[in-house]
Amino acid sequence: MHAHAPAQVVAIIPARYASERLPAKPLADIHGKPMVQHVYERAARATTVQRVIVATDDERIANAVRSFGGEVCLTPVECASGSDRIALVARDLEGTEIVVNVQGDEPLIPPDMIDQTVRLVLGDPTLEVGTVVRKITDPADMANPAVVKAVLDRRGRCLYFSRSPIPHARGAEMGRWPEQVTCYKHFGLYVFRRAFLLAYAAMTPTPLEQAEKLEQLRVLEHGYGIGAVVTEHESVPVDTPRDLDRVRGMMT
Repeated sequence: MHAHAPAQVVAIIPARYASERLPAKPLADIHGKPMVQHVYERAARATTVQRVIVATDDERIANAVRSFGGEVCLTPVECASGSDRIALVARDLEGTEIVVNVQGDEPLIPPDMIDQTVRLVLGDPTLEVGTVVRKITDPADMANPAVVKAVLDRRGRCLYFSRSPIPHARGAEMGRWPEQVTCYKHFGLYVFRRAFLLAYAAMTPTPLEQAEKLEQLRVLEHGYGIGAVVTEHESVPVDTPRDLDRVRGMMT
């Protein structure tokens, strides 16, 4: 790693080569650039972020990042999750206060969404982790297990995350739930205080986390809080070849 003056806020992008539904996903071409480059450039445009690092397990991705002038760190293939991967990199970032986990499959992520989430954590010393949600208006999102739902308390702390439709609007048909009750969709963007990220990566995986396949539940199950900012912005994760085509179309 280069010798850097400590940056207060560092964005780390976990980028794994193997993906069940879309192998070599970070290298997928979107208008002449690999997907990881689009994510990197958007993270670098966030005004709160002083440094961006890609954390990958594969030399092909590392070479792609170097070729566009990005900073990259090789991490073991065995890392169980994106958070474990970024925690390994964050361990060496002495002096960094905030680590942003920007998913490597979000080429449309708005830089301002990153800034909103970083400001939430910087502005509230009681928060160890911040994330971002958006109001659901399309009932199809409620029924789709790929869209993660979040429920919040009155202060904007996350009560729970689920692939199931929550909250249940009793007495209303499911297609009308978003009219009856505020429903939020969750984006996989996390802002950690570095010390908490290192502690979190060492925590035992938890039953709800494993059942829902949602790593943020480990934070809640161990009794810690996650704050959420409600955004108007949208972002589309790329999980499948169909998502990739859709994103290519949105970025023309």
